Amino acid sequence: MNVALYRAGRDRWAMTERGRQDVRRDETLLRIGPSSVHWRHDVLHVDIEEWTAPLPGRLRGTVSVHPLAINAQAFALDDAAHHHWRPIAPRARIDVRFDDGALEWSGDAYLDSNWGCEPLERGFKAWDWSRAHTGDATIVHYDVTPLEGDARPLSLRFDRDARPTPIEPPPRNTLPGTFWKVPRAVRGDVRLLRTLEDSPFYTRSSLSGVVDGVRADIMHESLSLDRFRSPVVRAMLPFRMPRIVGRR
Repeated sequence: MNVALYRAGRDRWAMTERGRQDVRRDETLLRIGPSSVHWRHDVLHVDIEEWTAPLPGRLRGTVSVHPLAINAQAFALDDAAHHHWRPIAPRARIDVRFDDGALEWSGDAYLDSNWGCEPLERGFKAWDWSRAHTGDATIVHYDVTPLEGDARPLSLRFDRDARPTPIEPPPRNTLPGTFWKVPRAVRGDVRLLRTLEDSPFYTRSSLSGVVDGVRADIMHESLSLDRFRSPVVRAMLPFRMPRIVGRR
């Protein structure tokens, strides 16, 4: 389970790889080691009990996601339909509480899911993704570059009932470079607020700009699977993703 907390001067990160014996899944529950995600009635509850990396420390907390509406439609990301993306709750409310320093807040949220029948690096070269809440709508731009075939831009507007409508994508613009120089582009005229994650193959960024005619905060990510396939990059993963074999 990946947990990332961004606080002024005190970011925290957890993502521990675990074995098959530490994973349990049924219709309403996903348990990974001591942490779990489960639906109860119409609320998604996340119970977090993890160790941070690269500096080890306990990270305990709970997250409750209250979808305002559920979208039932999934979208194929490649021509062969080996990979899918479903924005489950394009708009939601979230309640967060962590033991660390009595950290607690509520706010807007977004919930989606990706799945496929093969590793991502077998299907894609890269992608750029962004999400923005604008009034009663949520705007998502998903630019996927497959290993074979043409790029597949996907731009959608979700209304307050989570119904998707295709929209014309704005022009692509390049964001400033990062330390690891992962290429990253975004739809529309935006301003970079902060690079939240900067790794050899992945970046996560906080942006601001005019989306759907209104000023909005934007969450953005860029993923380079060409970089991820590199043996050198694979060798770096254990520094941020420690592995535990056996039940804990």
